[in-house]
Amino acid sequence: MAITVSEKRAVGKKISSRPTATEVTRGGRRGPMLEPAGASLKKAPKRAKPATVAELHLFDFIGVYQAAPMERIEWIKKGVGAINVVDLADRLDTSKEQLMKALGLPRATIDRKAKAHQNLSTEQAERLIGLSKLIGQVQTMVEQSGEPAGFDAAHWVGQWLDRPNPSLGGRRPAELMDTVAGQEVVSSVLAKLQSGAYA
Repeated sequence: MAITVSEKRAVGKKISSRPTATEVTRGGRRGPMLEPAGASLKKAPKRAKPATVAELHLFDFIGVYQAAPMERIEWIKKGVGAINVVDLADRLDTSKEQLMKALGLPRATIDRKAKAHQNLSTEQAERLIGLSKLIGQVQTMVEQSGEPAGFDAAHWVGQWLDRPNPSLGGRRPAELMDTVAGQEVVSSVLAKLQSGAYA
């Protein structure tokens, strides 16, 4: 029995006579699956091409977040300039001293290396890149929500890190940022915020 065009409109569904990805097979027979009117197969969003070490930049937060772990490791080993500590503090809208305390960075050493245009140690660079990755995680979450206009992920993270968090037993996330394991815990808390676990 054929369904007329007016019947299709009346139920707000469309039926395709050609095989599509939305069709199901039952008992070896192909049958159309009903879809809401106007629905179409959406193309999967294009994934950003992974950055190479030469392309990674500390302030390309989403690029750092999406980079493969091996790329971040290679970048850490090649070196991150100490001057980036001051610049990242500015982006977070926090003081250099607060950022260095949160990341467990020795002030005198960082100041000396920044003045001499030297790189951070591997451990120090790893903590700084971990924070950049965390900002990228937040920016990605906001973009996925569909409302990124006017949102400053770095500024938001700077404020959020300094607030006591119930999911951390009342501790401030900043207190955990001086270790890679602590940064993973903070990242997990953010992921749970996105899923609504702590809403």
